[in-house]
Amino acid sequence: MLAATGRISNLVDVSATTKAKLVRTVPLHRTLATAAKTQAKPPTGILLMNMGGPSISTHEEVGDFLSRLFHDRELIQLPFQSHLAPLIARRRTPKIVDQYDKIGGGSPILRWTRMQGKAMTELLDELHPETAPHKYPQYSCSTTGSNLNELYREIQRRKQRGAPEANISWSLIDRWPTHPLLVEAFTNRIQAVLDTYPEEKRNKVPIMFSAHSLPMQIVSGRGDPYPAEVAATVAAVMTRLKWSNPYRVTWQSQVGPAAWLGPQTSDTIKGWAKQGHKDAIVVPIAFTSDHIETLYEIDIELQEEAEEHGITLKRAESLNDEPTFIRAMAEICASHLSAVEGTPSRIKDDKRGEDVWSQGFTSKQMLLRCPGCVNSICGEQKAFFGRTSQ
Repeated sequence: MLAATGRISNLVDVSATTKAKLVRTVPLHRTLATAAKTQAKPPTGILLMNMGGPSISTHEEVGDFLSRLFHDRELIQLPFQSHLAPLIARRRTPKIVDQYDKIGGGSPILRWTRMQGKAMTELLDELHPETAPHKYPQYSCSTTGSNLNELYREIQRRKQRGAPEANISWSLIDRWPTHPLLVEAFTNRIQAVLDTYPEEKRNKVPIMFSAHSLPMQIVSGRGDPYPAEVAATVAAVMTRLKWSNPYRVTWQSQVGPAAWLGPQTSDTIKGWAKQGHKDAIVVPIAFTSDHIETLYEIDIELQEEAEEHGITLKRAESLNDEPTFIRAMAEICASHLSAVEGTPSRIKDDKRGEDVWSQGFTSKQMLLRCPGCVNSICGEQKAFFGRTSQ
């Protein structure tokens, strides 16, 4: 979210690039222009980035979203992509429209993002305002990295036209996979599910931490840090749970025949059923709000598979407006700003600021490219944010 005012809780909005990956509402170029209108003291803006989705479940809206998705080589790489992308999008549109219809029509991600941003900025009024925090706790070149690439491109387009918003200085919160309050929020959601089981069964139920999968070409071929960061979040959560239950990390939402990160969440359910398990808990560990991956893929498709194989499946509620999660976002911003501006932290427990989110304008990891990176824009983007944030 980007707010051009000193007291940022008075202005809460969501920005989006022209790409499919951000919530589709206010175009990024219009948001940057708003941020450039300053008074005597430059205002602080906070840009929350998240994966997008169609606002309504019409063929036109969903088809446009899928077309952008399959054309975007920073998300998916296909041979003859300019020719295959529209064909795949047209073929998948009716199926995806039906899925969105079954979860209420359109993606709820915009509603949740606005709600989270409003609650976060209200807390920040007590602490501090500024930066560009991302809604992805774990970093991936195909999510946070791709968002930053598009932000960089838009800034360069504005710079070429001599627009004043091109002079905005940026600092970045690019990842926060083990922040104590994020871990606490996930733990709260999981514990609420565990408490529904009788005591003699509670610690025997296996937990699936399900995250969005990535093509193996991106992970093993280029060295994307995403799997390691998801694992870091899971380890931190299990530590807080005192390793009370057996668990596995699983991956969902694979598209196409190419090799992706595994095991798939659906295959895990089938495997556990063969081994005699009758109960399981699924935790959407890489998602910060509900959307089609949770409401349809897990709540409908996975639930049907579990029932078919004799497993009673329960899902930990998504973070959505969980108070500890909202507090996490606010404190991350406040700690980051204190480090950037060299001002004392107003957070009571300063240990929360002793991690990557408070190391200055960018994290040390942010400026390191993947060893197999072939995208020149990544190098330009990292150099740009490294310079402008000094």
